[in-house]
Amino acid sequence: MMIKAVITDIEGTTSALAFVQDVLFPYARVRLPEFVAKNKHQPAVAVLLNDVRALASTMTLNKDWLTDTAVVEVLLSWIDSDKKITPLKALQGMIWEAGFRAGDFQGHIYEDAVRNLRKWQGQGVKLYVYSSGSIHAQQLLFSHTAFGDLTPLFSGYFDTTIGAKKDAHSYQAIAQKIAITPEALLFLSDIEAELDAARAAGMHTAWLVRAGQCSASAVHRQVTDFDALDLVS
Repeated sequence: MMIKAVITDIEGTTSALAFVQDVLFPYARVRLPEFVAKNKHQPAVAVLLNDVRALASTMTLNKDWLTDTAVVEVLLSWIDSDKKITPLKALQGMIWEAGFRAGDFQGHIYEDAVRNLRKWQGQGVKLYVYSSGSIHAQQLLFSHTAFGDLTPLFSGYFDTTIGAKKDAHSYQAIAQKIAITPEALLFLSDIEAELDAARAAGMHTAWLVRAGQCSASAVHRQVTDFDALDLVS
């Protein structure tokens, strides 16, 4: 059947893992303590810090988790462990915004991804993003690229507020939200467990293998770039 919409991951799919791991994560990690100190009384930041405290209290017996210092330590430990935790991703997005606006870096997008996303949208296919990074961070990345502002290509964005990326219920919720049956949706990712969840929800899947070789025995169809994808399954 014809695919009516594509839902794409970012890291390792539209964008190089190295950009996120070697540029964005270190940038936020270095600036996080100062950002919290300067902005902890801002309402939006205060809510996120309280969310961190609530989560931290369930993970440790340390009674000092209420302090600002402890909150920063928790956040840094989550960054170092690459945790996909919603308040951390939101705070990172706030820090990255300053970097994008200052021109410290541009969002990396593969040329083949840009070309095909533009083609698909021109063919009437709806495009969506589903990433562990906050919606705000997703929009920042796609709006500050060497190819210009790509945000007009997308009909919507999803992050972990809709659910974990390895949970089939998250993909069912996305399908319901965009009012397209899972059987008409294609999910793109470089993570097998995410693809498993999307398939369990009834979606078509494609596994981006940007480095290394594709395996004919893989459960999900593997491709090295967007040029290898068609939207008819």
